[in-house]
Amino acid sequence: MSSEEDLQTIRRLARQGSRRVDEISAVASPGARAAAWAVKVKSLVSYNVYNVVAVVIGAAGTVPLEIGGQTQAVNLAESFEAAGALEPGTYAVMARVGETNVFYAAP
Repeated sequence: MSSEEDLQTIRRLARQGSRRVDEISAVASPGARAAAWAVKVKSLVSYNVYNVVAVVIGAAGTVPLEIGGQTQAVNLAESFEAAGALEPGTYAVMARVGETNVFYAAP
């Protein structure tokens, strides 16, 4: 469904109020779709925030290639109130949640 179709469905459901709706489901998302990238940790910024760079995973036995510039991301596996302990060179999958890049990698 396009976002316009999503809005029309939600408006129609709202107009119907408590009247019976025949098995219709609608899901609204703040973005068109979830996006995720493979990343390599470059350095600690502060607390659980790290500089990371996107990587392209190649054939088995080859080192992933760094692409683009560094960006910051929050490691959800670590405390938000203590210094991070993740080693540079760690690989993870990063996703965008709202305006924040996040990943989960245990130290």
